[in-house]
Amino acid sequence: MNKKLVFASGLGLAAFALMAKDPIIMTVNGVDVPKSEFEYLYGKNSQQQLSQQPLDEYVEMFKLYKMKVADAKAEGIDTTASFRKEIDQYRRDLASPYLADSVYMNKLLDEMYERAKQEVEARHIMLFKAENSTENDKKLQRLDSVRNALLAGADFAELAAQVSEDRGSNTRGGYMGYITAQQYPYTFEIAAYNTPEGEVSEIVESPVGYHILLGGKHRPASGKVQAAHILKMVKEGDVEADKEAKRLIDSLYNVAKSNPADFADLATRYSDDKGSARQGGMLPWFGRGEMVQPFDSIAFAMDENTICEPFRTRFGWHIINKTGKKGIEDKEQMKPKFFQRITSPQDDRFIMIRDNQTKNLAGRHKGKVNDKVVASIHEYLMTNGLDSAFYTTYNGSAGDAAIFAIDGVATPVKDLVKRIPGFIQPNKNAAVKLFDSNMAGFYNGKLVDAEIDRLEREEPDYRNLYHEYVDGSLLYEISVKKIWDKAAKDTEGLKSYFENHRADYQWSVPHAKGYIVQAANDSIADEVRKLAAETGRDSIVNKVRKTFGSKVSIEKILAEKGSNPMIDNLLFDGPEVKPSKKGMEVYFMIDPRVLTAPEEYTDVRGLVTSDYQNEFQNAWEEELRKKYPVKVNQKVLKSVKK
Repeated sequence: MNKKLVFASGLGLAAFALMAKDPIIMTVNGVDVPKSEFEYLYGKNSQQQLSQQPLDEYVEMFKLYKMKVADAKAEGIDTTASFRKEIDQYRRDLASPYLADSVYMNKLLDEMYERAKQEVEARHIMLFKAENSTENDKKLQRLDSVRNALLAGADFAELAAQVSEDRGSNTRGGYMGYITAQQYPYTFEIAAYNTPEGEVSEIVESPVGYHILLGGKHRPASGKVQAAHILKMVKEGDVEADKEAKRLIDSLYNVAKSNPADFADLATRYSDDKGSARQGGMLPWFGRGEMVQPFDSIAFAMDENTICEPFRTRFGWHIINKTGKKGIEDKEQMKPKFFQRITSPQDDRFIMIRDNQTKNLAGRHKGKVNDKVVASIHEYLMTNGLDSAFYTTYNGSAGDAAIFAIDGVATPVKDLVKRIPGFIQPNKNAAVKLFDSNMAGFYNGKLVDAEIDRLEREEPDYRNLYHEYVDGSLLYEISVKKIWDKAAKDTEGLKSYFENHRADYQWSVPHAKGYIVQAANDSIADEVRKLAAETGRDSIVNKVRKTFGSKVSIEKILAEKGSNPMIDNLLFDGPEVKPSKKGMEVYFMIDPRVLTAPEEYTDVRGLVTSDYQNEFQNAWEEELRKKYPVKVNQKVLKSVKK
């Protein structure tokens, strides 16, 4: 972005307040420029100068700026798909701070932090989601039966062992240990914290499955633990392997217990957890519920700087060296990670934030959903599911009905249906859910568009920054086309310009030009010299590299006297030095020349290109002054804040 903001970068300058009527300060090619935009850019430009630029000078620069923008539009740059995509993305990014409800976001943060102060004992019965919606309906029915059995007095642990598909907890009667906030999906976390001890929750849906939770004990949060471990991995059910792993872990424990300082070395050499073994067995800091049981419980129960006896998890045999512990972070420390999490579409609170935004924007923009039309679509879906006839029906005359209105402008159903890319969903409940999800996103998007339009009309900060970026982007693209690329790619023009301006490119210090060669020994150096005598300049580098490989280093050089010790030794009577490349013993030059002035334009390509571009720039600006009329309102100009 920064390369395109011609007059300034950053967001630090406060914008000027809109007057009841923003007078026109100038008109460029029929396009009016309001005084507020001119003052805004003049102010930013002045802040970057050591001394304020005189207003009359800035006016001339500003006129050229707007002429170039007009030329970019005349070339159609503003209509290209890539440009529109970039500008639309910037427009939305710029609007993000205005669209965020910080009060609501901080309310969610406060709620989470209150939960983070405690940890809760979690037990659940879980069925993983299937890809098939009908199968998921069956799973929900099964869990409903399980819940009814629990409410009637069935044993939770027994049903968890029989029904739950969570292998990490079903063998322990659904017991997950103590968990903390921000570990599990939001719906699961809320159910775990809010279900009273001993009571059964409603069926909870998470991104991966369906759950029934048994309320557990609450206690103050334990914070986090730092620990290293050694694991001897064993497949469950392999009795002989388990015995051997136990023998090995006992042996490692005895060594570590006798010499705790050797724990990291033992972990590196013998642990089957290769990820942590590379770190001497060290694991990242972890909180309650982040590790498998009983690893979790044992690690938190240990004293610091102690090594526990071997124990078994479903992964194998472990020993732990606990190295540290700390309390929970304060709210401000948790805030960045929390906000990053809740703004991800995978988090349930993302939908909550979107729906809150929809509610707020609907109030501002008179948003109104046509409940009768939505009800009729629901009725269709509950009868037929989402079938091909749905698309035929609602892309036809039935799709002309308004599904909602924003600022008095109606949006037809067919505009929404076009967003549902031909999905066929025979499951009626799933079809309604799919439609409602698309409807919510579409309605929110339209409200956001309306709000961004309002920002551009009514918020000077937003409008000025947005217009600055658009114009800066257009200026960048037209400059690439009319000057930078045009000059840089015109090889014949660069040659001609150099020949006509040789006197402008003189050196005060002599330069060496040719090919610097470093060889492994004298015999190879002789072979390179023979090859060079038979090979033209244009192909010498590739030929030598292909023939000799790593035994020779060759580079084309243009070096000022005093800049390269080897060149100074060979051509400027400098002291002898060692080759700069490792493994090389000899260095010499092929086709060496000492120049007091450039031979060709490539010897001073950067300078020539820059000067040649300036010629294009001057010619272009002359053309612009003739092509695009500018009318300045002198009365308004005199009122500009200096």
